[in-house]
Amino acid sequence: MQNPVKILVVDDSPTLCLFMTRALEKAGYRVITASNGNEGLQKTLHERPHCVVVDVVLPGISGFSLCRQIRSLDPQRRIPIIIVSTKNTPLDHSWGLRQGADRYLAKPFTDEALVHTVQEVMQARSIRNGIQ
Repeated sequence: MQNPVKILVVDDSPTLCLFMTRALEKAGYRVITASNGNEGLQKTLHERPHCVVVDVVLPGISGFSLCRQIRSLDPQRRIPIIIVSTKNTPLDHSWGLRQGADRYLAKPFTDEALVHTVQEVMQARSIRNGIQ
C-alpha cells in the first residue's frame, strides 16, 4: 500500500489551517501543520513533506524567508512550495515566485482551488523527478 502524500501547511490562523487541512485530507492527502515560520522550517526538516503550503505573514520568520530557506536546503526543487497570501498584487506574486515558490495562491480561495493547485505542483514534481 502506498503512503499518502504528506502536505505541510504553515499558517498562523487556526481557522485557515483547519480549512486547508480539511480540504486536503478530503482529497486524500496527509496533512501536518505549523503555526509559525520557525516551526514550519523544523517540520520541513524532520517530517519531510512532499509539498509545503505557506502563508506570507507569519510570526518568527516570514513565509518568503521560509521559502528561501527551504530552497537553500533543496536546490533541486524536489519539494513544491505554494505561497498563500492576502497580498495579491502582481509584484507580490512575482516576489513570491522569485523566493522559490512554485505557485502563488491569493486568499481568499476555495477548497477546490487549493486542492487543484496542490495537484498541479505534485504532478509537475513527478514529471520533473521522473516519477510518473
